[in-house]
Amino acid sequence: MKKLALLVLSLFMVMSFAFSAGAKTLKVGLDADPVSLDPQVQLSGGMLQLSHWVFDPLVRWTPDMKFEPRLATKWERLDDLTMRFYLRKGVKFHSGNTFTAKDVKWSFDRMGKSADFKGLLEPFEGCFIVDDYTVDIKTKKPYALLLNMATYFFAMDSKFYTGTDANGQPKVRILKIGESFALNNASGTGAFIVTKREHNVVLEMERNPNYWDKNSPGNVTKFILTPIKENATRVAALLSGDVDFINPVPPQDFKRVEKDPKLNLVMINGGRIITFQMNQNRNKALANTKVRQAIVHAVNNTGIVKKIMKGKATAAAQQGPEGYMGYKESLVPRYDLDKAKALMKEAGYENGFEVTMMAPNNRYVNDAKIAEATAQMLGKIGIKVNLKTMPKAQYWNEFDARAADIMMIGWHSDTEDSGNFSEFLMMCENKETGYGQYNSGYCNPKVDELTIAAQSETDMKKRAEILQEIEQILYDDAAFVPFHWQNHAYGAKKNLNLKGVLNSQNFPYFGDLVIE
Repeated sequence: MKKLALLVLSLFMVMSFAFSAGAKTLKVGLDADPVSLDPQVQLSGGMLQLSHWVFDPLVRWTPDMKFEPRLATKWERLDDLTMRFYLRKGVKFHSGNTFTAKDVKWSFDRMGKSADFKGLLEPFEGCFIVDDYTVDIKTKKPYALLLNMATYFFAMDSKFYTGTDANGQPKVRILKIGESFALNNASGTGAFIVTKREHNVVLEMERNPNYWDKNSPGNVTKFILTPIKENATRVAALLSGDVDFINPVPPQDFKRVEKDPKLNLVMINGGRIITFQMNQNRNKALANTKVRQAIVHAVNNTGIVKKIMKGKATAAAQQGPEGYMGYKESLVPRYDLDKAKALMKEAGYENGFEVTMMAPNNRYVNDAKIAEATAQMLGKIGIKVNLKTMPKAQYWNEFDARAADIMMIGWHSDTEDSGNFSEFLMMCENKETGYGQYNSGYCNPKVDELTIAAQSETDMKKRAEILQEIEQILYDDAAFVPFHWQNHAYGAKKNLNLKGVLNSQNFPYFGDLVIE
């Protein structure tokens, strides 16, 4: 058992705050535990969740996909390469150190040394201090997503992480494997202070009595996170009252949670698109636009959402969901079996043809069932599908090898922006630039041209128009088979007021949670 070194903060203050008359304890069961207390060691959902509890970003997403101030109170674009951030004054780290521009620059520079995060910083020239509470963040070329990326810029306590630890090692080190100071010690500006950490056993936090956000409605004074890997065990813990909140709720248990009078099942569109890619290089029939259109018309993705996903997903017809800049309302699902058959005839494939198909069976919600249903649907227009499903550990090697004509892939945009989908999934594959890294054979130079143009268009209205044009081209080309955007499924006691706490990024803002 490892004991977390306590921060320089009066234990008496923390304990008296936590156990005051209005104390509220939140017990959470998640499917995994944050791997570290170092917010820059791993770019993963679990670590980003922790970062929002213990640290603070410059800005963060609201549930309706807008930006709201956090450690930056406001921002302005000075030119195509520079955005100025005005920082919040009077903020203290958990250690008692004062937050200033120095901490923002120090954290930005350290992030560039992280194997996981340095790719996100590739467009950036750097972070430059203007004064104690102002920084300029510059990019190498015009970059539209600077503000999106600012949601990843969490401030660490530069004084706290400077110097050497008890083993004589630099506190600043970022280590994925092995001991480091930041692995078990944290000083952020967030709503919660870590008081106990036993990896894969429990993570305990107390409310920060000096939390800067006096407008936060949150009243959680103690936060206990227990990792519960097994779905059945996690649901059982919620039903028995051992925990107050769980994520995820597996589809097979939706009804059990919904029927419990003490609980709520809460669904949030997560933005991860589930698709099948059609490899035009492996199978010449798939190079025919009418064939691809026939396949899209033959797949009843709305029916899959209703029957297989039990209505707990959102049927898709484009890459980015509503709220993303490229979303186009006129693009809707288009299941039409008669139309599909007519398109097959027009394409010269009235008698059908044969394809190979692969999908994982434990990566996405109901992935194998979706693949099986799709194979049956394509059979109705004469396409014989040879389907193979496998565990995700085996599947990704097969995907990288493009081992089948039609292959499943899900994607969530790291930037919460439609352009990210196109960069990785739809642009012509280019091993030198990394564009189209997960593209299985679709290639349209116009899509490439528009996607690259969108990257540097800092006029957001013009950029939205470019991204919508891309979505329209992909829709008309039937560039991929869209299924749905997966929902995040949460189970919670009814006395938890989750308004403003949940979002499509799956970063629950428990600092703002009200327990009634």
